Order: sequence, then C-alpha cells, then structure tokens
Amino acid sequence: MVEPELPAVAAEILETIGREVPGYAMPLEGSFGRGVHRGVAEALRQFVGLIRNPDAGRGPSRSVYVSLGRGEFESGRTLDSLQAAYRVGARIAWRRIAAASLEADLDGKTLSLLAESIFVYINELSSDSTEGYAEAQSEGLGERLRHERDLIAALLRHPPMAGTEIHPLCAAAGWQLPERASTLSCHERDLAEITRFLPIEVISAMVDATGCIVIPDAAGPGRLRLLRKAVGGRSASLGPEMAISELRTSWRLAGSALRAIEAGAIRSSGLTRADEHLADLALFESRDLISRLGRSRLAPLENLTPNAKSRMAETTAAWLDHRGNAAEMARALHIHPQTARYRVARLRELFGDSLDDPRSRFELELAIRGKETV
Repeated sequence: MVEPELPAVAAEILETIGREVPGYAMPLEGSFGRGVHRGVAEALRQFVGLIRNPDAGRGPSRSVYVSLGRGEFESGRTLDSLQAAYRVGARIAWRRIAAASLEADLDGKTLSLLAESIFVYINELSSDSTEGYAEAQSEGLGERLRHERDLIAALLRHPPMAGTEIHPLCAAAGWQLPERASTLSCHERDLAEITRFLPIEVISAMVDATGCIVIPDAAGPGRLRLLRKAVGGRSASLGPEMAISELRTSWRLAGSALRAIEAGAIRSSGLTRADEHLADLALFESRDLISRLGRSRLAPLENLTPNAKSRMAETTAAWLDHRGNAAEMARALHIHPQTARYRVARLRELFGDSLDDPRSRFELELAIRGKETV
C-alpha cells in the first residue's frame, strides 16, 4: 500500500523543502544535495521497514542523520533549517500515506497509530541530527581551544617568537594579531565562565594551572567596565596592556597579583589591576628576602612582651609615616601627644642611631611594610 507511493513522496518532499525552507533554497547539488536526497530516501525506507517490523530497530542507518547534523555545523548553519525540513517531510509523508490508507479502507485506529508513528519517528531523526551537531560542535571547540593554547604558549614564550613563526599559529586559531594586548589571570574553574562574557576576539587557555585570557585593546573605551562585569565577584587580575612582544611581562604581573590576592597580601574582590598594586607586588614577590631582613632589622623588638612588641611595631610604622613628628603620630595612633613622645624616646632606646641612617630607615620600612603585607 505505502511502497508504491515512496518515489512520489520523496520528490514532493524535496521540492517543498527547497521552496519552504530558506536555508535550503539552493540547488540540491554536490555533497549537500546528495546528503539531502539520501536523508529523504533513507527516512522513507526506514519508516516502511519499521511499519513491517516495529521491533527491527534502525541500526546503523541512524548514522545518516547524525551525519546530516554534523554537516549543518560544518556548513556554519544552525539546526533550524534541518528541523524545518524534517517537519516538512513529516507533513507530506503523513498526507500521502493517509490518502493511500483511506483508499485501502484502513480503520481510524490504524490511521491514528500511523500518524503517531510518523511523528515519533521524525523526532528520532531530529534527535540523531542534534547528536551529530553536538559532536561536531564539541570537536570544533576542542580544536579551537587547542589552537588557542598553542598560540598563547607561543605569545608568552621567552624569548618572544618572531612574526614569521607566530602568524601561522594566529591563522590556525582564527585570531588577528594585535599590536598591543593585556592578559587576565583567573582561577581554572572560572576561565570558561569569564571568557563566555567577553568579545569574540579574546583567546584563552590554561597556563601552569591558571586561567589566562589574552585581551586585545584592553584599554579601549568601555573595555574595563566589560571586564569587571565578566569577572563579577570572582578573583581575577589584569596585567598592564603592553606591546605583543612584551606580553610575557603582562602575564607575569597578572599572575603575581592573583597569587597575592589568594595569599591576602592584596585585599581585593572582583577584578584587580596589577599595575595599581606594584609596590604590594614588589613586597609580596620578595617576601622571603624581606622576612629575613625583618628578622634582622626588627630584632630590637624581640625581647619585648607580645603586647609591647605589637605596640612598638605600630609606633615604628607611625614614626616612619610621619617622619618622627610626635603630634602627627599621636593623631594617627589615637593616643595623647605625651604618650607619643614617650614612645619615640623608647624607639630611640631600642634602635639607637640606626633611626638617623637613611639606609637603615629604608630597610626598617621594608621590614615593617613587608610584615604588614606578608
């Protein structure tokens, strides 16, 4: 009953798809045309086979529709046109098969089962194509991320790659090499989410277990606001914008700032600009040396009780801040000026003439600031 109708049904489906589905309004030629013709013919053949034997299953033939889904992704289309084509096919197939069934005097219950079977079957084809599309999308994403990882590794290499070496990597990643760029450092878990909210021209990859995003024209109008919005409440640091050949320096500063945030040496939430915390970073990166310097320069405080030690360390910091001015120190420490003068005298007893030596004062300040930062 159904089989004699198949060639005419296939022809009508193909004609209607070309007329009603804008994405397929083109000659059905080449690999695209062969794919559509094969999809329609295979769908009708499979459906007839399932009518004969509902338990037979579709087997390897489902690969036709998985391939159609992959083809849509590789052609740069969404699945909208293919899904519309499936709906056209279902509509025409049902109309033709229903007409043939009525001529054969099939009862209403059988017609109802046929209709249900057609639309369940079309949903299966659609699911197959969605699977194929997702597979191709995942593979394409994986390939793009691999190219971006290779490119970022090359951009951060020391010494920098020559232009003749870097351009093929840019081409593979589909990235236009800018003259200047900045880097953003973030936690691995936040990399994909932050990148998702940034413009398409950024590239990202994991570098030494840390998320790295390369941002062209990071100082452009509205860029900083966009970056802050993308980062949200996550911890991330932005290195300074630099010539592309110096991108490694931007990354080094961004990474240092992120580590300082994690260690509590920089108190910040959301996006932190590394070049606004250079002094903090200098202290943080030299923390081992400064700790050693502190043990030497702050040795006069070691024999004091814990409370007295804390009080005199605070006094030393105020003395350095206010150049020994007792009145200013008193205001900063919220103590009586006479108490401030007493503490200055006590500092003189502890540190002696070193308070008057510029180099010793500088080292003492490094020790005090380093203690606050580290």
